Amino acid sequence: MQLLLASSSPYRRQQLAQLGLPFDWASPDIDETPYPDESVDACVQRLSEQKARALAAQYPQHWIIGSDQACSLNGEVVSKPGNHEQARQQLLASSGQRICFSTGVALWHAGEITSAVEHVEVQFRPLSAEEIEDYLMLEQPYDCAGSFKVEGLGIHLFDALHGRDINSLIGLPLIRLCDLMRAAGLNPLGLAAHYRKTTRLA
Repeated sequence: MQLLLASSSPYRRQQLAQLGLPFDWASPDIDETPYPDESVDACVQRLSEQKARALAAQYPQHWIIGSDQACSLNGEVVSKPGNHEQARQQLLASSGQRICFSTGVALWHAGEITSAVEHVEVQFRPLSAEEIEDYLMLEQPYDCAGSFKVEGLGIHLFDALHGRDINSLIGLPLIRLCDLMRAAGLNPLGLAAHYRKTTRLA
């Protein structure tokens, strides 16, 4: 089995490596602009599928994984901050609030595609201006939607997490991806065990 991650994100590559499977990766070239009046869930599911399909012609033998994520606060999409001031404003707005992450994942192979959306809600505790500055100085999460890294020091900012899979916050819902693989007739755990055995024998 050949596996391809349709993403240039180092975070998603690190996540997929957790499954213990060999994989290639490539960056899909698609327009990620939301459609007018498109819901957050519909957008991330559509873009996940488009990312997987975008590389199908180049990698026709691969099982291709696409993923896309958006987060929202009070119904408004929260983007990647890009700089310190934007990150500070995002965290000030999130203080004491609950934000929702919607993460789409798609699996393409031989013209067939399946996809799903996972949700995780993050309840922020009330944050002081000093705490926000300390966090941003330490982690500088300017390339992360919501201005935090849950896998890092961002955990200091939260009161609670609500959802099936914390991996969804980082960008790739691994539990749902394994669901999609099993539904497609793959056994990801068995494949990982086989790969481990063959690499030891090589």
